Amino acid sequence: MAEVEPHEGEQDLEKKIEETRQRFNNELLQDSTEKYDPRDVERLQTDDSLVEGYLTWRIYNVDDALKMIDESLHWRKEYGVNDINESTIPRWMFETGAVYLHGYDKEGNKLFWFKVKLHVKDSKTVIDKKKYVAFWLERYAKKEPGMPLTVVFDMTDSGLSNVDMEFVKYIINCFKVYYPKFLSKMIIVDMPWILNAAWKIVKSWLGPEAISKLRFASKSEVQTYIGPEYLPPHMGGTDSFKYSYPPLPDDDFQTPICDNGPIVSDDDRESKEGDLDVKDALESSFTSDVVVKPKKVNFLEQSLRSEDNDKGDASARTKGARKPLTTFKGSLLDVSPAEELSFGSGETEKKSLIILNNVVKNQVAFKVRTTAPDKYRVKPSSSCCEPGASVDIVVSLHGGSQASPQDRFLIMAAEMENAGSQDLSQFWKEVPKTKIMEHRLRCHVLESAKPAIKSFKDNPMETMPIEQQELNIALMRVTACTSRLEQKLDNTLWLQKVLIVLVVVLVMLNLLCLHLLGTAQQPS
Repeated sequence: MAEVEPHEGEQDLEKKIEETRQRFNNELLQDSTEKYDPRDVERLQTDDSLVEGYLTWRIYNVDDALKMIDESLHWRKEYGVNDINESTIPRWMFETGAVYLHGYDKEGNKLFWFKVKLHVKDSKTVIDKKKYVAFWLERYAKKEPGMPLTVVFDMTDSGLSNVDMEFVKYIINCFKVYYPKFLSKMIIVDMPWILNAAWKIVKSWLGPEAISKLRFASKSEVQTYIGPEYLPPHMGGTDSFKYSYPPLPDDDFQTPICDNGPIVSDDDRESKEGDLDVKDALESSFTSDVVVKPKKVNFLEQSLRSEDNDKGDASARTKGARKPLTTFKGSLLDVSPAEELSFGSGETEKKSLIILNNVVKNQVAFKVRTTAPDKYRVKPSSSCCEPGASVDIVVSLHGGSQASPQDRFLIMAAEMENAGSQDLSQFWKEVPKTKIMEHRLRCHVLESAKPAIKSFKDNPMETMPIEQQELNIALMRVTACTSRLEQKLDNTLWLQKVLIVLVVVLVMLNLLCLHLLGTAQQPS
């Protein structure tokens, strides 16, 4: 029976998807052909994951899902979401830096930042601001389909003048209706106490699905959700990122990229001194912010030399690398693994293998980029793959670096019709973006890669069993949580006392005023 249940569940989901589409066509589309953008209607008819997203968010209730679809598609048509781009948004909105995507939380979800202090309520610009938010969401949805976002409201130095309740309600609707299943969590950082009442109203808009995703955090508590590497200094982080425009921040693959160091010539290979220079340059390319510029060498000649050299040491280079078990079927290359590269802290867990298979009739150029070039070595990071052939790429952790779920890898590939007459750098400069295949890989951290419990000399925990250590740590966390609750309770009691004193003062003032009024009205 255990084997039948998942299959029945899949059949039920398929029936729900089909029922949703049929009812959409019969009940909504028939009388409202101009209400929706035809592109959105076509996507709804062909993309099962889109319909599934609405159904899942509405707990598989088709009636509720249809209401959500109707509202969502109507909004997309009204705001022209499919046609929003940089040129349709006022430039000054990009320049303010009030909204942008940057970094990842500890679960690997992209961070969507709202700098609340930079927002000023203005009815004349509210429509453009709403389109601006839609621009970022649509951009991310196309780039990372199905991947959730963590919204961060940075309320540092903000006040009542910065809170626009209509705009906040719109942002909530974006995740509640327009982009179902997009929200991982919503973190409100450093909220002034004066805005507590406003956020109580906001919570009433969220609904039960989203309230569970709401987190309030101080500057010290936010590191529970986001590592210091993606937090600005004013939140106690070490992230040196500063928003600027242009260009749009695209930190996924815009950090300094190391394409395997410089390409060396035959003369360099002939001398020991040349080999040392190459080694130094390769080391510096992975430890410096400056990317070593490769020398221009004929692409075909270089690839042939690389092929000859790799024959002897291919097995040694891939030895110990984790073999992929899944495959992504691409238009130019099949990529294994399909989604994740796995790394751990043990010596046998510091290498992962990417296998590329050419599925077209021409030679395919490829390069591998990473968001953390200081952590990883990629060999080869840039080369070509012959028709019907495969290439093994070894990705290894550099030095004592530890993998992180926030790390990403990008594989770019393009078909080369005249490979013999082109060099690598020139080819990538000239190839149209529309002809480039892109595939992204996440980083998966194995259990053994989790940092060990920090121990000190003369610490009795060193000699305790693992179970006892874990129990002690859990007790310490409960104690710390209790301490924070007590502190918050003390603050609440203090505020109540102040309010009682104010009420007493007001009552006394009223009595005094009545007494004075009565005295003044007495006949002399």
